[in-house]
Amino acid sequence: MAEITMGAVAAHFGRDVARTLAKLPGMVEQARARGVDLLVLPDATVGGYLLDLVHPGSLAAGAEGLPPAVEIDGPEVQAVADLAGDMTICFGVTERALDGGEEVRYNSAVCVQGGRVLGSHRKVHLPLGESEAYRAGTTFAPVDSPVGRLGLMIDFDKTFPESSRTLALDGAELLVCLSAWPASVTDRSDRLRTDRQAHLFDLYDCARAAENQLWLVSSNQTGVLGGLRFLGQAKVVDPAGEIVAKTWAKGGLAVATADVTADVARARRTLDHLRQRVPAAYADGGR
Repeated sequence: MAEITMGAVAAHFGRDVARTLAKLPGMVEQARARGVDLLVLPDATVGGYLLDLVHPGSLAAGAEGLPPAVEIDGPEVQAVADLAGDMTICFGVTERALDGGEEVRYNSAVCVQGGRVLGSHRKVHLPLGESEAYRAGTTFAPVDSPVGRLGLMIDFDKTFPESSRTLALDGAELLVCLSAWPASVTDRSDRLRTDRQAHLFDLYDCARAAENQLWLVSSNQTGVLGGLRFLGQAKVVDPAGEIVAKTWAKGGLAVATADVTADVARARRTLDHLRQRVPAAYADGGR
């Protein structure tokens, strides 16, 4: 993999899908003008996120209050794929799928490039009341793209080191985390910068990058939707866990350019965290 430019987006995306699809071309062109090869948009880019994390609604009660759902092979996702051109774009959707004839929803990340879907990831870890709105995914598997093998995660997934470690062991060359991560819903702070979730959001990004010695690109929603106030703080983190570009709480694009392969090789030259694991010593066998 040669030198690539990574872009992490902090922006607000609401429930109006048509408005989002009209807004995205300008954002993509701005990123293209800055030479971005990999653009990571937030979770719930298409259709917006939940209005409440405690009781967001249930599938049994119908779709009232829930984000509009789209199919991975549907026209909304295809519109973003066509927009991508030679750029690789990752973005979030509420995915509508059938399981045994039953319609279910997943909180999903989709990776597209050149008019095609390269792969997707269904969020595995569902916090608070998210399980009322979404079915949990069951696997972590990298997606092959023109900018390398991408390890996709969705916000709460990054809280668990097993998520990124599974992806790293499966050959992920870049970690990508799409978020709709709000400020604390149980211990609100007057300032986003001092909110405990703002601290954890950055901490997890840096830890996941450093422990796997990989670049990590992290996006997030901004603004307010329902009772949730989102943190922003999109960033690019290097294999040492250092933040090299960040947007803070407002909307923006964090951009960094790197020779990803060379940087990872350099980081692992002396201390190779993956190779020096001792699975037999771990309670779960290192799985």
